[in-house]
Amino acid sequence: MRAVDAGGRDMSCVTLAKACNGSACKTRDRKTSWSRFGYFLKNSALHRRPRMPTTDELDQWAESLDVLLGHKYGVVAFKIFSKMEFCEENVEFWLACEEFKRIKSSRKLAAKAKRIYEEFIESESPQEINLDFMTKDTIQKSLQHPTISCFLPAQKRVYTLMENNSYPRFLESDVYGNLRTAALRSVAHRGG
Repeated sequence: MRAVDAGGRDMSCVTLAKACNGSACKTRDRKTSWSRFGYFLKNSALHRRPRMPTTDELDQWAESLDVLLGHKYGVVAFKIFSKMEFCEENVEFWLACEEFKRIKSSRKLAAKAKRIYEEFIESESPQEINLDFMTKDTIQKSLQHPTISCFLPAQKRVYTLMENNSYPRFLESDVYGNLRTAALRSVAHRGG
């Protein structure tokens, strides 16, 4: 049985994400970030091994960015890689938009739209993404009465940027390569 938190998230993913938000990722030291990732994979907070992605899952991640972002471990690995590449704001924005599109309450939608704008769109925001003036202006004007599609042009732009830049680098990275190596060793260790 898998341990889950109050939000229904697999605790091994939550622990991995929290580990990457620690001091190692703040210093942006690649080796330290990777060693924290490896440490997490070996030592779960629940004192059991977290389920590693299988070779089949890793092969699926290589099919498309969409497949990678649809897999919980894929998202975590891609976020860690993005932090190491200093472009985590793109994946964080894309994920925030996906969460935003699931909101049903107009009051919550307006509050979340404002938070996303302040964190990712507004000039000098903490995780400002690279958008043209027209897109930023259109989003700002939509904040009075936001709809679930108000961030769609920006989200598409960021997705394309990730798909053409960070995703191919992720597939060539030590993060992905080491996960593949670990998955292959696991298969060999199990005898099949």
